[in-house]
Amino acid sequence: MMLKRLAISIAASAAFCTAALADPLPSWEDGDIKARIVAFVDDVTDPASQDYVPPEARIAVFDNDGTLWGEQPVYFQLIFAFDEVARRAGDDPSILTSDTLKAAAAGDYQAALAGGNTALAEIVAASHAGLSVEAFQNNVRAWLDTARHPGTGLRYDHMTYQPMTELLRYLRDEGFATYIVSGGGVHFLRVFAERAYGIVPEQVIGTSLASSYHVEDGQPVIVKDPQVFFVDDKEGKPVAIDRIIGRRPILAAGNSDGDFQMLEYTTAGHGARLGLLVHHTDATREAAYDREGHVGVLKRGLDEGPGRGWLIVDMAKDWSRIYTEGK
Repeated sequence: MMLKRLAISIAASAAFCTAALADPLPSWEDGDIKARIVAFVDDVTDPASQDYVPPEARIAVFDNDGTLWGEQPVYFQLIFAFDEVARRAGDDPSILTSDTLKAAAAGDYQAALAGGNTALAEIVAASHAGLSVEAFQNNVRAWLDTARHPGTGLRYDHMTYQPMTELLRYLRDEGFATYIVSGGGVHFLRVFAERAYGIVPEQVIGTSLASSYHVEDGQPVIVKDPQVFFVDDKEGKPVAIDRIIGRRPILAAGNSDGDFQMLEYTTAGHGARLGLLVHHTDATREAAYDREGHVGVLKRGLDEGPGRGWLIVDMAKDWSRIYTEGK
């Protein structure tokens, strides 16, 4: 009898482990959202399906801020910019040539950003421009090594969403190419995208400053200039997708109305398509926000997304876990 019970126990454990291994999205709660994602992937990867999509056309695009990692209390790259102004001012106080930069160095977000886009451009120029790409990215790496989020205490590049990293991995395992299409800076994102998401630098699309070619001390470098070259947000996202990828994606994921046009462009194509919006509903484990706020505003997506067949992911209900590090 004891041997029989042991055999039953072992068999049950084996079955459980097999089921767990077979689940491509273990941090997603079982339900309609998860089922629809899996059904979509099954349909487009099954050669016998009428919705089959060949591997070269399996393109998936993802926003970053608020979709793949956190974005509260402000965009993490903005926190980097303020910290970088303060660091540079510590070495050379003369760079604080305006009230905006003085406020940024002091960490006074309200005062520093009171001047709107003009003030933001000044802060970005002071923290991002005038450096080679390599030097800038070294500054980003140093910041990621030391900076900690004020609420969670985690490194910023550890505040990626576990369910979304699982989705990225699942899609790649099924023959998809996964791209980041973000309003964040392209050189900032490329520092950690491969390590955090498994997305190689050449598949990161973002906002960019103008740049120029220089030879410094006999070495050719690309230098980041202060002028904005391209803003990868709203209507800019489909334009960048067409320019850089050259194919209309079949899956797009975002979290705000800044991603609306990307989802609209993606899901308007022929054949099977999937649009997904992450809805921040979890005030306990992360944050709850949508229609009002200074980042991640989601109005049109909530109003029109369901009618367009887009999935609205309720973080509180649909995710059993939030961050890749921590809970």
